[in-house]
Amino acid sequence: MKIKILSTPLQGFTDFRFRNNFDRFFGGIDTYYAPYIRLQNDFLIKSSQQRDVLPENNKVKELIPQIMTNNAEEFLFTAKHVQQLGYNELNWNLGCPYPMVTKRALGSGLIKEKNRIDEILKRISSESDINISIKLRLGYENNREILDLLPILNRYKLTNLIIHPRIGKQLYKGTVDLDTFRQCTEDTDHEICYNGDIDSTEKFLILQEKFPNVSQWAIGRGLIANPFLPAMIRNNDFNKPENWIETFDRFHDALFREYAESLSGSTHILLKMKSYWEYFSQIFSNPHKVHKGIRKAKNVNTYHETVKSICRDYID
Repeated sequence: MKIKILSTPLQGFTDFRFRNNFDRFFGGIDTYYAPYIRLQNDFLIKSSQQRDVLPENNKVKELIPQIMTNNAEEFLFTAKHVQQLGYNELNWNLGCPYPMVTKRALGSGLIKEKNRIDEILKRISSESDINISIKLRLGYENNREILDLLPILNRYKLTNLIIHPRIGKQLYKGTVDLDTFRQCTEDTDHEICYNGDIDSTEKFLILQEKFPNVSQWAIGRGLIANPFLPAMIRNNDFNKPENWIETFDRFHDALFREYAESLSGSTHILLKMKSYWEYFSQIFSNPHKVHKGIRKAKNVNTYHETVKSICRDYID
């Protein structure tokens, strides 16, 4: 079975600069999802979110915008906006697990409100021709929430369901619930995409053996922690390529340059790049030491020296 690898978004990390450079240096991704659009008062879209989905800013093969909402009017407004930009699909985020989101009945906090979801989808389906896909968890409080929701979702034409098999209250802790995920694959009429904890070729192969009928696989945090992973999975490789550190170094420098051109001041760019190293450090054999060294950098010059020193340690 031919697989399709998707990149799920991380707010604050996987913007168009990251996506373009990832695609340029690493590849392996069929479809990228943009971080969610969340409308402000008076149906305003933040300028940064508008820029992120502008076609002229995106060089990847396929990009799908995403929305975070619990309101049909907001969905319809955003659908029209992205359609005017040339997109034909909008992904609905019902997966975000963070309490500041879920307590407002957004993200995974909305899953238990199946009748509300039904009403929203009913309006969208009757008033817009945009394709809809949904990223969701098993629920927020318990895994029955998605099982109660699936019969409602089966009434609608959806491109796919990207399911992360944890509940929202877990955040990213604990183990994924593969039994409930399996039940979801049996109870839905839609294409199912697996998302969650794919961080190695070995783990992917184990999951693929468990779910041979699943052809779509989504990677989120694992994509930043090991940018080589999609290509490794495609090539059935268990190790990074021999020249991985040189490729990573070039990717890092290109990403830094683009942020330096767009962000205001060295403090801002330093904070931005340091945030990535929470994930980047995991590609190295001593992630704690690497991350600690990056955190200690007080200015851009020291930061660059630290990065070059880290990379030199891995070049033969």
